[in-house]
Amino acid sequence: MSFGIQTAAYIASAVLFILALGGLSGQESAKRAVWYGIVGMGLAILATITGPGVPLSPLLIGALVVGAGIGLVLAQRVEMTGMPELVAALHSFVGMAAVLIGLNSDLGPHGLEGAEQIIHQAEIFLGVFIGAVTFTGSVIAYGKLAGRISGKALILPGRHVFNAAMALACLVLMGLYMGHAGSWTLYAMLIIAFVIGAHLVMAIGGADMPVVVSMLNSYSGWAAAATGFLLGNDLLIVTGALVGSSGAILSYIMCKAMNRQFLSVILGGFGAASGPAMEITGEQVAIDTDGVAAALNDADSVIIIPGYGMAVAQAQQAVSELTRKLRARGKKVRFAIHPVAGRLPGHMNVLLAEAKVPYDIVLEMDEINDDFPATDVAIVIGSNDIVNPAAQDDPNSPIAGMPVLECWKAKMVIVSKRGQGTGYSGIENPLFFKDNTRMFYGDAKKSLDALLPLIA
Repeated sequence: MSFGIQTAAYIASAVLFILALGGLSGQESAKRAVWYGIVGMGLAILATITGPGVPLSPLLIGALVVGAGIGLVLAQRVEMTGMPELVAALHSFVGMAAVLIGLNSDLGPHGLEGAEQIIHQAEIFLGVFIGAVTFTGSVIAYGKLAGRISGKALILPGRHVFNAAMALACLVLMGLYMGHAGSWTLYAMLIIAFVIGAHLVMAIGGADMPVVVSMLNSYSGWAAAATGFLLGNDLLIVTGALVGSSGAILSYIMCKAMNRQFLSVILGGFGAASGPAMEITGEQVAIDTDGVAAALNDADSVIIIPGYGMAVAQAQQAVSELTRKLRARGKKVRFAIHPVAGRLPGHMNVLLAEAKVPYDIVLEMDEINDDFPATDVAIVIGSNDIVNPAAQDDPNSPIAGMPVLECWKAKMVIVSKRGQGTGYSGIENPLFFKDNTRMFYGDAKKSLDALLPLIA
């Protein structure tokens, strides 16, 4: 393939990637958008491996086959509940790729002088730095999402001073590296950057992990862009910039919806308690299947609030069937989606779309929060933090100030929950102890399956 044809293929791929990002903004266009991305990536890979200066060796072909095989197996085996962990793991791959390419570029012959050499060294250093932060940050995020690392924020004394000192040390090492002090400066920075990435994410509480995943997505994009500069690959630069900027914008939107400061996400250390938690009075009152059925049969308006527990129980199909039966009896049924419901941006929207829940009854928090006082029954399925009134009432809560779905204002709240434990972030929820709340204990899918025949 000639250079001109390769350039044309890269331009076509970039356009397809832009169309993919644009299509992902709506549920109806998302499926088409995914195909835009698939075709664009396939075209980009084909144009790269058949382009000028790339020998199509058995090693390269073997790497492509093995990589494609691993990706295919993962895509088939990973459930929707495991998607947040998978995304975090994939971000770590991008970060490590940027690190290895940067180190390889440092080891290889440069043949550059003057300004070109300075620019090249800056590209190497920044690429390795961003890649290292992305790698360890993503590994920690994976551990927290998979439950292998505690979801609680790790707050070290003087953590901001510690972060600032490490960042300053990296700047000094960059100056030494560009002053030809030797490759040891690059490796020293690499170790420090690994620590920075791990420490930043460890300092973020479990309630805010969806924002962390989005932010790491942005980091991986900038790491890819830095790699593009190193390799002189224009498409990688464009793609990295698209991913980096879109991830940063999504993080900003989510932070705004959660009343968080964007800078706090970058620096870490939010999502932690600032004092003793507010004392909770009362007791959790259980309700059986017959009681839930009676409440729903008597209700005229119902709002369903899905959370990660619905994904774990794979109850979305049962929820969809419940919605269909209630609407068939003339009841007003809608869904309330919090910006950080689940452990991945848009997690609940994907599950509901998979279960063929109509798009027009799935509403964002700002669209539906004022309707709870006029709602007969609010059903919470596997949610905790996004319906926790402590965010408004307890200034010492780790989620203080975070906008939440005010379901407790409904006439009756039914909470489908496995047991009496706290949620992923380990924060107790006063909602469960309110007078108008009833706890519907058990696996969400089994509970709903038993409920469905009783809806008259």
